[in-house]
Amino acid sequence: MPVQPRTAPGTLELLPPQQIAFQKMLDTIRRGFERFGFLPIETPAFELTDVLLTKSGGETEKQVYFVQSTGALEQGKAPELALRFDLTVPLARYVAQHESKLAFPFRRYQIQRVYRGERAQKGRYREFYQCDIDVIGKDTLSLAFDAELLAVIHGVFGELAAFGLGATTIKVNNRRLLRGLLAGSGVAAAHHGAVLHEVDRLGKMDRAEVAARIAAIPGVDAEAAERVLAALALPLDRLGELGLASDDFTRGLAELREVHATALALGVPADRLAVDLSIARGLDYYTGTVYETFLDAQPGLGSICSGGRYDDLAGLYTKNKLPGVGISIGVTRLLSHLMDAPGFAATGSTAEVIVLNADARYQADALAIARDLRAAGIATETYWDAHEVKKQLKYVDQARIPLAILIGERDHAAGNVRIRQRAGEGGERRPDLELPRGELLATVQRLLA
Repeated sequence: MPVQPRTAPGTLELLPPQQIAFQKMLDTIRRGFERFGFLPIETPAFELTDVLLTKSGGETEKQVYFVQSTGALEQGKAPELALRFDLTVPLARYVAQHESKLAFPFRRYQIQRVYRGERAQKGRYREFYQCDIDVIGKDTLSLAFDAELLAVIHGVFGELAAFGLGATTIKVNNRRLLRGLLAGSGVAAAHHGAVLHEVDRLGKMDRAEVAARIAAIPGVDAEAAERVLAALALPLDRLGELGLASDDFTRGLAELREVHATALALGVPADRLAVDLSIARGLDYYTGTVYETFLDAQPGLGSICSGGRYDDLAGLYTKNKLPGVGISIGVTRLLSHLMDAPGFAATGSTAEVIVLNADARYQADALAIARDLRAAGIATETYWDAHEVKKQLKYVDQARIPLAILIGERDHAAGNVRIRQRAGEGGERRPDLELPRGELLATVQRLLA
């Protein structure tokens, strides 16, 4: 019996209309990155295990897929290769390896698949795309880059709104400020990581439950938990009222104010940018600015773009200090959210025009038309089979190609061509346009515009 065709759990396979829409999303993101001067790189899907698995552990590194040849498997050897689980660790290796050949600050973007052994569910996949940008400095990196990434996020999601995402809000905070705030609230440094892990649940859990979880941490009492949460609720312009004088708090507050003000100067609207002190980001390598981005209409979807600043990206691979700031867009989660939206996959073909084989006697004319349209930059498909015109037009409708060009006997005799426009969403059929061959290109360009 034939093997049943099926995809592996946790993977996403699209039909052509969905794939076209997804590709347009990726192209939109790519253009948004390049508009700010970011440079493309790609790294291999798998890395050497001793290079990839260098961090101090964490949940992500427990979800690694290892790669092993059949020969090594038969010999019982430990895997030497593993699929990347994010794009940050490969970037650290890349920068350390090619440091002497890169111009700093190094502005990179990367749009590739990553792999994690997560429990497959809607919106969470084992194979998915990440769209990352990072700016890496040498020894130092200006806070202006932290603000510039906010402008990149705003620009990219402003264009992605056309796909049905709607408005987004970017939330920004500073981890250094949070550490100073925790210390001033009576939380010992040894418990900062655990408390911030619980703080990151705000918005996903109610305040009382988060307060109880913080108070349950050994060494942290209920009063300290309440002081932390009360301070987190203050707006940016009232944080000075706390009277905290630690270096972390003072410096973190100054950084947050500078990043916020610079982002506004870069054109990020004040109503799209929110300072939210509960944004902590779960990853400990963030040391300063942190970001999360939410859909206004779908806050329950969670953050769709996140990131932040780290003091030393490649410290495990080089002695040089390489601070950086970056963001990652979870574009596969966005796609999963949009796939059922009306009109998302409205385009069924990459072709804008199809030249039909209405009469085999005039195929040379049809091929010349297709050649001229392609030369003018118009994506054009040719229908080769000599099927009846009715069957050819059915294909046009199924493939959702906007324009079809026909040359019949009467058209050829008059030196004309006919253009049939695809039916509207309500199924109404527009009358064919009959026009001289010399007017075809300008008419096609007008109709497509």
